[in-house]
Amino acid sequence: MACYSILKPDQTLVQRAAEVDAALKRLKRYLATGQVQIKIAPNGAVGLAGWKDRDDLTDVCTVRVLSTEGSWEFRQAIAKAEVMQGRRANLQATAAGWHTHDAGKTWAKH
Repeated sequence: MACYSILKPDQTLVQRAAEVDAALKRLKRYLATGQVQIKIAPNGAVGLAGWKDRDDLTDVCTVRVLSTEGSWEFRQAIAKAEVMQGRRANLQATAAGWHTHDAGKTWAKH
């Protein structure tokens, strides 16, 4: 998985996997408590606002992992964001590269 490919100097793949797992567990807690919010672009792309300790995890990688595993916290945060922002999430738009660097104010595709 791409999330695991960003290694720090002298970091092993096993260490990176543990770091990614810990970051995802923290994120699930943040989503459940509202510390991190889901932002939805006009085209449905999903971004994460307020996640400071992401350990080099991108939104696209994180969204892929959490949606693939069926994370309850992620699904609930998506549902809340859809209601609050008045539009549906489109995870394919996120997978296609649409993302935000400013908590959902602007969106770009790279």
